Amino acid sequence: VQLVESGGGLVQAGGSLRLSCAASEALDDYGIGWFRQVPGKEREGVSCITNIGLTAYGDSVKGRFTISSDNAKNTVYLQMNNLKPEDAAVYYCAAIGAGGNYDCGRVLWSEYDYWGQGTQVTVSS
Repeated sequence: VQLVESGGGLVQAGGSLRLSCAASEALDDYGIGWFRQVPGKEREGVSCITNIGLTAYGDSVKGRFTISSDNAKNTVYLQMNNLKPEDAAVYYCAAIGAGGNYDCGRVLWSEYDYWGQGTQVTVSS
């Protein structure tokens, strides 16, 4: 499956962005994760959603970010509200061939099979 992220950009602190992850095929058998990375730092898990809609969030984004899926469009969204300067990073979406009732929050980024090219999010203070 091919993934294409979009929706990044420059926003002031407190603002919002919605990232999109468009997949080349149906996500019936895939879980999707959003990750972010700043140069020199480890890749950080942001949020994830399983093929049956179970979700998980990193502690730093809980209550501010919301992940959702539009199966008709083969697209997963990440709504990011109340953005902070520390949210600035390149955001990647990734797909893992997995399904069913599992905690996607426990899946490491290294276990994901497919990755998008990333989209830059910049937050000005």
